[in-house]
Amino acid sequence: MAPSSEDKVALVTGAGRGIGRAIAVELGRAGFSLCLAARTREQLEGTRALTGLTPGRSLIVLIDLAGEEAPDDLFGAIMDHFGRLDVLINNAGWAPPRVAISKINAADQDRIIAVNLRAPVALTRLAAPQMARQPGGGVIVNIASASARNTPAGEAVYAAAKAGIIAFTRACFADFRQQGIRTCVVVPGLTDTSLIPPNKRLDRTRMLSPERIAAAVMSAVRSPDDTCVAEIVIEPARDPLSGVR
Repeated sequence: MAPSSEDKVALVTGAGRGIGRAIAVELGRAGFSLCLAARTREQLEGTRALTGLTPGRSLIVLIDLAGEEAPDDLFGAIMDHFGRLDVLINNAGWAPPRVAISKINAADQDRIIAVNLRAPVALTRLAAPQMARQPGGGVIVNIASASARNTPAGEAVYAAAKAGIIAFTRACFADFRQQGIRTCVVVPGLTDTSLIPPNKRLDRTRMLSPERIAAAVMSAVRSPDDTCVAEIVIEPARDPLSGVR
């Protein structure tokens, strides 16, 4: 018998702010226990306060997912605390200011790939066998970016990493669909978070809100057992770059 939401556990990476915080709040409202992972304790404590969950039903893990052992450490902490994982949200992302590929330094290049691609792949590899053994299976949602398809100048490595996440998710869908694991990639357009600095060319009132992305994620999490929402592309209704002087 599949457990109810109150008995299920979700992991949200990059949960301290922006899209990750919005997703965590929605999962908390839906009754999930939560593991909140990011690098800053103050931000994660703020997210936990918004979910209303007690420390018994929420675990804060301070972690930098650029570290090679970080996914193993994070997954181990979840298993030690909760003993199960039902929903994995690979949301954490990182990118430096836009820079031409000929000028990006090796450390930034490696960090982009580690956070945006290597860590989600590793967490999925760790989580999938656990989900397959559990009644009710599991859900894995990866957060990509419209940059994967728009490929803007100055974002070559970031765009490549996010394109990799889209392809990886589609391959996981084929690998896991017989095991009761649903996989989805959410591809957001311009979203109003602190990761996008002030820019006179952007009308931020036209950008997507983190809450809109969280709603899209929840539609995948809540999809019926016989249905997999494999990919969600969400764009602002009006172009944030249109009409801005």
